[in-house]
Amino acid sequence: MRKDKHLAIEMRKSGKSYNEIIAALKIPKATLSDWFSTVDWSKEVKARLITKSIETSSIRMRELDRVRGLHLKRAYEEAHLEAREEFQELKYNPLFIAGLMLYWGEGDKRSDYATRLVNTDPDLIRLYVFFLKNACQIPDNKIKAFITIYPDLIPQNCLRHWAESSGLSEGSFSKCVVIQGRHKERRLSYGMCTISISSTYFKEKMREWLTLMPQQLMDRGYYENIAATRV
Repeated sequence: MRKDKHLAIEMRKSGKSYNEIIAALKIPKATLSDWFSTVDWSKEVKARLITKSIETSSIRMRELDRVRGLHLKRAYEEAHLEAREEFQELKYNPLFIAGLMLYWGEGDKRSDYATRLVNTDPDLIRLYVFFLKNACQIPDNKIKAFITIYPDLIPQNCLRHWAESSGLSEGSFSKCVVIQGRHKERRLSYGMCTISISSTYFKEKMREWLTLMPQQLMDRGYYENIAATRV
């Protein structure tokens, strides 16, 4: 047996990883795999190797989570700062305030990455999409939609209705979601429309705006400034 093979096996038995053995002996990983595949490892050695692998994996995962957490924290801070700056520029824009009000009342507050709003009122959906495009400057291709319908409705008719009502192209809509209810027929003529932006960054901005908005609207100085601009 080659001396380096014997040494590699002994190192592996002691719990050394492939990378540690490669660094010490300069042996290709493929060669090590071939050598180790013929070794009848004892239960004790197998258990030690598995434990070592799990510990190493856990350390790597914790480090990855730490780095990812730092990146996310930095991104959130940037999103909040940008949101505060934009709020100062847009807080007297009625479309901006109306859009925030719509999301405050009808939007999804649970998801950390998706900014979703669902409703059955086509005018409400159209106004919200108008807000996203014009106040928030969201490109059309970033605005996605889907429709939830009951079995008695015709998907293509519902798709055409919501595309026309929302101002979005039919290509912005994913396949209709058909749900089963206790009743075979429903009075909703075209189902429910969901508008979604899949962006953690934008969701953090929306959260910051929703924090700032009620504080601003309950500040008397806000209305005094509006009145002053009308004089």
